[in-house]
Amino acid sequence: MSEVKTVSVRLGDDELVFETGRIAKQANGAVFAHYAGSAVIATVCCSDEPSQLLDYVPVSVEYNEKYYAAGKIPGGFLKRESKPKDKEILVSRLIDRPMRPLFEKAFSREIQIVPTVVSTDQINTPDIIAINAASAAVTISDIPFNGPIAGVRVALIDGEYVINPTFQQIEIADLDIVVAGTRDGITMVEGGAHEVSEQNMLDAIAAAQPVITKLCDAQLELRRIAGKEKLPVLTAEEKDLSWLEPVKEYTTPLVKEAFFVKGKQVRSLAVGKVKEQVKEHFADLLAEHEDAGEELAKMFDDMEYNMLRASILNDGVRIDGRKVNEIRPITCEVGVLDRTHGSALFTRGETQSLAVTTLGTVQDEQLFDNIDGDKNYSNFMLHYNFPPYSVGETGRLTTGRREIGHGHLAQRALQAVVPAKDEFPYTVRVVSEIMESNGSSSMASVCGGCLSLMDAGVPIDKPVAGIAMGLITEGADYSRYQILSDILGEEDHLGDMDFKVAGTRDGITAFQMDIKIAGVTPEIMSKALQQAKEGRYHILGIMEQTLAAPRAEINKYAPKILTTKVDEDKIGAVIGTGGKTIKGIAQVTGAEVNIDDDGTVIIYGKNTASAQAALEMVKAIIEEPEVGKIYQGTVKRIMDFGAFVEILPGKEGLCHISKLARTRVENVSDVLSVGQVIPVKLVEIDRTGGRLSLSYIDAIDPDGEKKEAPRSDRPRRDSNKPRFPRKPRTESKNND
Repeated sequence: MSEVKTVSVRLGDDELVFETGRIAKQANGAVFAHYAGSAVIATVCCSDEPSQLLDYVPVSVEYNEKYYAAGKIPGGFLKRESKPKDKEILVSRLIDRPMRPLFEKAFSREIQIVPTVVSTDQINTPDIIAINAASAAVTISDIPFNGPIAGVRVALIDGEYVINPTFQQIEIADLDIVVAGTRDGITMVEGGAHEVSEQNMLDAIAAAQPVITKLCDAQLELRRIAGKEKLPVLTAEEKDLSWLEPVKEYTTPLVKEAFFVKGKQVRSLAVGKVKEQVKEHFADLLAEHEDAGEELAKMFDDMEYNMLRASILNDGVRIDGRKVNEIRPITCEVGVLDRTHGSALFTRGETQSLAVTTLGTVQDEQLFDNIDGDKNYSNFMLHYNFPPYSVGETGRLTTGRREIGHGHLAQRALQAVVPAKDEFPYTVRVVSEIMESNGSSSMASVCGGCLSLMDAGVPIDKPVAGIAMGLITEGADYSRYQILSDILGEEDHLGDMDFKVAGTRDGITAFQMDIKIAGVTPEIMSKALQQAKEGRYHILGIMEQTLAAPRAEINKYAPKILTTKVDEDKIGAVIGTGGKTIKGIAQVTGAEVNIDDDGTVIIYGKNTASAQAALEMVKAIIEEPEVGKIYQGTVKRIMDFGAFVEILPGKEGLCHISKLARTRVENVSDVLSVGQVIPVKLVEIDRTGGRLSLSYIDAIDPDGEKKEAPRSDRPRRDSNKPRFPRKPRTESKNND
């Protein structure tokens, strides 16, 4: 039996313990990590030795949460965990992004990392435990890895930076970010905020670095006492590529000219023509070498990489001719779709988002059933779609990890300005359809989504824009660098950083940074944030020229929602026995009526008239009778001494026969009939029994003049006829 090895490190208010040697011993590496009442088992395995070198790292991260971890049984028919939830995919990406650049391409084997949440106290977030456990499992395994990495969550609460905050603390935080990195520097940041400053962001990242260093040291100590010997990587054969020199010499000026043609598709075609020209020119030479096609492709890739970086570093000129801080041309349109509730078309260069906002009712809220706590609902969601035609390709229309990740980032950016449910009781869904893509489509989704929200009349606090920044560096110490605003797809692929920032004019609302190098200096990060701020302001200015503020009213095709508040002791009256009253309101008006436990009544109508009618009926139910007020009442019962009239739902009063006219009334039925709607004045409320005294004549004749009582709509009786037919007289048996 293997000996159990443990290492612990202080993280926030508790110890994070890494343990190996007891669980999942057949994996290449396995770590059982626990913190307070939460625990994660992280494993890593690799496939058999590959037959050839790969130019990418085939690694996958499958973070998963078990419902039993929180003492729950999954919902649904199957009662078992099924496909990954959005949260699990987002955490998988959170783990994957800082780790992927540290694997050896030359290892060339499929690698699978599986962090599994097996216990949660629903107080501490399990994703941070999973990030560190996953890194520790790989670090002690026999898989080559240039780590470890560590992850820390930082929250800004009342001006203080809190490490590893609880769920409850995150709810009240002004800033919530996850920072990951190595001992040498930060490699990933992701999170959201309530319009914090750039300095707040820098300070939060700085607060994370010492903790990340401690966590990395703990993993290195675990590797020292329990680590395996690393497997070998494949070595490339030494090849004589001298034959390629004349090809390079011939090709370089052609590629340089083609690679700086403006326009993604035009540039691609130009480079493609150069490739064909080179193949044709050197056909005989290429035919002599078996791997000529592969080497030629590598040569073109290297040329494009070096030319892009050299042009930016040496001349400050990008492949589309822009300066390093220049934003591509932007156009904004709103109301582009006739029958949607809100729509916008945002175009920035060759990246375009068609954003559509739909307003729904409480029934459309999204349910989150996870292990973090009780079931909760969200009334705001943003979905991102990236169809293959957006890049001129064919393929399946699917929702993958990329779509979920980009949509989550854009949703986080806008969430900070969307009004709370008690202020705007609609469910809001934004969909960003990417029509074209050449860099930063998630930030285009932020801009287009914001415009579509305002077009729909959603009263957001202020406009939000997003921008993607890039970085080109040179030298081991990164002494030479250029920060790029609004990066292209090529600059993302060939650059050293993808840094997305979204926010208002008053601060940052969402933040995501992925760094492909060992780390960036505080100077670079500070300059990048400042340049991003300038770019954000530029984009906001263009957006505000199109639509500066939300429309005054919601779209006419959206459902109409009205709210009111009733005392908790009157909730039962609104609902009625078995829901009879509230169902009756819906049946009469066509509106949907919902009432919360705190007495909040939300009415959803297909149009204003429907919603208003339902609101009036609800108000009538909860209204208290007021002495001296005239009501339109319905005659419910007629008695010899008067009539009972319903003036409010469930509230009847007696209109005495003496209150029907200024003159004497012989019979109530001569004046009123059951079902008749009449005006009545409430003249008195009995203090002891609460009985209501009504007056018909005071409602129709407030001046008190002597008038005959109006007759009911029934045919009047002929006064010459007896009131009741007389029975025929029978003679007595004793009558002779």
